Amino acid sequence: MAIPYDAIVVGSGIGGLSFALNLANQGHSVAIVTKKTSSESNTNWAQGGIACVTDQNDNFDSHIQDTLDAGDGLCDDPVVRHIVESGPARVAELIAWGVHFENGQNGQPDLGREGGHSQRRILHARDMTGKAIESALLKAISKTSKITLLEHHLAIDLITQAKLDPKITLGSSADRVLGLHVLHTQKNQVETLAAKVIILATGGIGQVYQFTTNPDIATGDGIAMAYRAGAEVRDMEMVQFHPTALKTADGRRALISEAVRGEGAILRDLKGNAFMKEFHPLGDLAPRDVVARAIDSVMKRDGAPHVLLDATAIANGHLHERFPHIYATCLAAGFDLNREPIPVVPAAHYLCGGVSTDLKGRTTLKGLYAVGEVACTGLHGANRLASNSLLEAVVLAHDGATSASQEMSPMPSPHLDLPAWIDGSAGNPDERVVIAHNWDELRRTMWNYVGIVRSTKRLQRAQTRIDNLAEEVREYYWNFRIEPRLLELRNLIQVAELIIECALQRHESRGLHFTLDYPQKLPQARHTAVQRLPKTP
Repeated sequence: MAIPYDAIVVGSGIGGLSFALNLANQGHSVAIVTKKTSSESNTNWAQGGIACVTDQNDNFDSHIQDTLDAGDGLCDDPVVRHIVESGPARVAELIAWGVHFENGQNGQPDLGREGGHSQRRILHARDMTGKAIESALLKAISKTSKITLLEHHLAIDLITQAKLDPKITLGSSADRVLGLHVLHTQKNQVETLAAKVIILATGGIGQVYQFTTNPDIATGDGIAMAYRAGAEVRDMEMVQFHPTALKTADGRRALISEAVRGEGAILRDLKGNAFMKEFHPLGDLAPRDVVARAIDSVMKRDGAPHVLLDATAIANGHLHERFPHIYATCLAAGFDLNREPIPVVPAAHYLCGGVSTDLKGRTTLKGLYAVGEVACTGLHGANRLASNSLLEAVVLAHDGATSASQEMSPMPSPHLDLPAWIDGSAGNPDERVVIAHNWDELRRTMWNYVGIVRSTKRLQRAQTRIDNLAEEVREYYWNFRIEPRLLELRNLIQVAELIIECALQRHESRGLHFTLDYPQKLPQARHTAVQRLPKTP
């Protein structure tokens, strides 16, 4: 028998935690499903802050225009206006939940500036804003009995009406979500959960690429599950590569927030020449897609393994106070930000596409909501403006919770007779090297062929390779008992297929999608979209 809740939130970042708190405050029982511990999320890694108009010298129209400029014509204007204008109220809500943002000497917010912003409007908690928000929200959640935290629970797949009734078509207006199967990774057993509504807040897809600033948990689980359940997914080709990730000796990529450039750091080639003015009037504070392609271009032009980020001109002593985490990270890697430029390269960072939602967080599948990086609301368009993601998450969590509460009110109790998970004749995995090998091949293929600069031939080559990987993993999935690494690989392959399919649909270069075959921008911007057909196996 399924375990019932009013609502299930999958993921424990700012979007999921905010959504859960709002629902709990309206009297609903909520389960938060998170595959590791509750504090492990993309939010926890967010360095920059949350963009919001709070200064008297700033205004909504300026923030809206900056967002539209960064989005390169693909933003949905009403969505941008709503989210920007809702910002102050939602920031006030975060503060009420216990989030503390930095203030300057005058007692007013110490606002930062990042790439693409015409004003200082970034509220921050030094360079660990995400962690500060995460901690405050988890503390608030611990004070309510309405929320159950299910740590070490990895969502496998959604259970929908179409899966129970052959007369209902997958993803049709008659279909709706009823629950989901989750793997308790510590007990190695599958549980069935039932709910009136389910909220996907699973974060990003960074681990589909060889080099990423994202944590290990960013495996696109929510997007893959939503697509398999028949929900529409759009703009998946719009993958943002953060321009400045520290290139360390062990091959890892540590994020260096563009707030460092906002305070005066300069990008230089290996000869010491500042180069960003060659590519954009805003120089080092150009939008991220411009900066990432500029760095990629300079590296290829010079045959260099990296470029340099020079922060030595910033007042000595300021760096370790304003950016203590970044400063310590660099120092641990053998670099002193105060004394020397550091080696940086682009790395996969943020997905601007995702599961299609409206301004209430509702997807095309009834009862299924999405919030945060997993969702595509139309705010980011073809390129996310720095620090708009946390803003989007709290606005959609608030508005989505109001909508979900209204949807649940007239509904009966959740279905308790949902089908249990059946392993059947599946045996224990015999050669886990298949998973490790395919994981590595997938990420290398995506990095080499579906990266910052693309072409139709590269995309087709990637598609062929990933189709082969998908078939191998599909066979493995049905023949052996499931385990976390297999489930995540299955989701990453699904995400890779969606990215490539959307990229092949876009016959232009716009924002984060740059292709050698279509270098020009079409006169009218259009979203790309993919939805699973009922006949898909």
